[in-house]
Amino acid sequence: MAAFSEHIVFVDESGSATLSGIDSEYPIFVLAFMIVRKQDYTREIVPAIQEFKLRHFGHDQVILHEREIRKDLGDFRFLKEKQRKKQFIDELSNLIENAPIQLICVVINKEELKAKYRSPSSPYDIALKFGLERIHDLLIRENEWKRNEENSIVHIIVEKRGKAEDSELELEFRRISDRENSTIRTFHFRLVFADKKSNSSGLQLADLIARPVGLRVLRPLQDNRAYEILEKKLVRNNGILDGHGLKIFP
Repeated sequence: MAAFSEHIVFVDESGSATLSGIDSEYPIFVLAFMIVRKQDYTREIVPAIQEFKLRHFGHDQVILHEREIRKDLGDFRFLKEKQRKKQFIDELSNLIENAPIQLICVVINKEELKAKYRSPSSPYDIALKFGLERIHDLLIRENEWKRNEENSIVHIIVEKRGKAEDSELELEFRRISDRENSTIRTFHFRLVFADKKSNSSGLQLADLIARPVGLRVLRPLQDNRAYEILEKKLVRNNGILDGHGLKIFP
């Protein structure tokens, strides 16, 4: 039996993965992959998020959601108070900046995809394939000195979206991973579905990533403090970001 990898990957998305009724204000789909060493995850990331929650809510059962934080909804209604929101965002930004994570983000321009291909695949499936290939390449580069990481099981954690959607995703995941000519066969990628209410520190951190990256691609001249922090975490290969930590398609 293959050993478990020392890495774990958390995945979240921004925008709709459907190609019908494209939102002109946000005509893209973003899939963000957060790669982290398990030792860093348990010793640094989880404690940091727990302490952050306890400090601001008094308990750790709140689920951090980018949309609710941005719109001051639900548990985050108190953020309507300007000064409290500034403190909250400043601390959360500092937490992300200090987190020992690496990011790979795939951005699909849905309008261009439809224009270029007569029968395009699902934006989610396309983004998943690009993401897994880049995770594979990253782990190979990071473990040139540690060959026992090869052939290990790398768990990919995603949120459940619905029975039909999850079945389709699992099928496509297997197609990508099992393809004979696949470039990602070195590692055994395993898909793990987590409930949307799962209090996973990794998924909550990943949830804060996708939209700021999408907005930078969509509106590059717009102020985007969150992206400026995340940009430092995006994977580079020989110093090159485009096509590696940030893949835009088509």
